[in-house]
Amino acid sequence: MLGKKMEAALNKQVHAELYSAYLYLSMNSYFQSINLKGFATWMRVQALEEMTHAEKFYQYVINRGGRSLLEPIEGPPVKWASPLEAFLDAYRHEQKVTSLINALTDLAVEEKDHASHTMLQWFVNEQVEEESNADEICQQLKILGDSGQGLLMLDRELGQRVFTPPLPTQP
Repeated sequence: MLGKKMEAALNKQVHAELYSAYLYLSMNSYFQSINLKGFATWMRVQALEEMTHAEKFYQYVINRGGRSLLEPIEGPPVKWASPLEAFLDAYRHEQKVTSLINALTDLAVEEKDHASHTMLQWFVNEQVEEESNADEICQQLKILGDSGQGLLMLDRELGQRVFTPPLPTQP
């Protein structure tokens, strides 16, 4: 049985993951509007990943005898000054999500909720990858500067990203 404090915290994380998907869909739309289809594809895949993360938390709460509650999601930003600014926002957002996951992990330890602690380790590891991916693209965009040709080459590369659902972590 899931404790009430952990249940409430996990429900907040469902909300945070859904907001993340909303943010990345907004970034997808932004990149579509400036004709960077590869960047848009990258963000679309990111949004799908975030939806998968939300579903994992949602289903985990239910599997542990809790109730998943869905709250309203605020609108994300809709415009950025440049591709670099969008990716810097993505990177900062992933850092924020990492802090949320870490707080959940701390709560699981505090509550002696070993099942939640084990489940959360997947997310702890996932956040290392999430931050690294966003930061790598930020660094590439900084190197490119105002190079339109370089931006188009990166756009082509980012367009190769495909969504691969994660393997199930629980029965």
